[in-house]
Amino acid sequence: MKELLFDTIDTEIGSVLLVVDPATHKVCAVDYREYESRMRKLLQRHFGEFELKEASNPGNYSELLKAYFQGDLTALDSIEVSPGGTPFQQQVWELLRTIPPATTASYGELAARLGKPGAARAVGLANSLNPVAIIIPCHRVIGANASLTGYAGGLERKRWLLDHEKAHTPGKATAEHAYNLSLW
Repeated sequence: MKELLFDTIDTEIGSVLLVVDPATHKVCAVDYREYESRMRKLLQRHFGEFELKEASNPGNYSELLKAYFQGDLTALDSIEVSPGGTPFQQQVWELLRTIPPATTASYGELAARLGKPGAARAVGLANSLNPVAIIIPCHRVIGANASLTGYAGGLERKRWLLDHEKAHTPGKATAEHAYNLSLW
């Protein structure tokens, strides 16, 4: 049975679970405590049978996640991830990590960047199955009309994360695309 290490980080937007594969020293899941069952299903798809073992600050990743929440938006950049998924999902998730903090992109823009301009819905589906929230910043994806659209952790958290990044990005008064809160 695969052993995975987990830690719980208390943040302004709730308790966050961080899961690390000790064999690869990579983060394989980040999710909110109340969505633990969903996280476990995604981990099971990736690893089959597994056991979660509590650990304090595995790989120093808990400290890096805390640094992000304290305003160091580059703290997550060096974290290696192992999200599993299909080759297409992995492409989408890698692309999400190229969206700078305090910047947003639409599903259609991401599909076009992948060379698949008609695949906005497929990008959206991959985005919704992202097992490594925040580090793979699916919260930076918005609707074509600049609306805040689905976020597995809830739209209030998505809005908080975007506002947090904007507040901690020097000289970045607005995001690349202003998300339209009136549509939210």
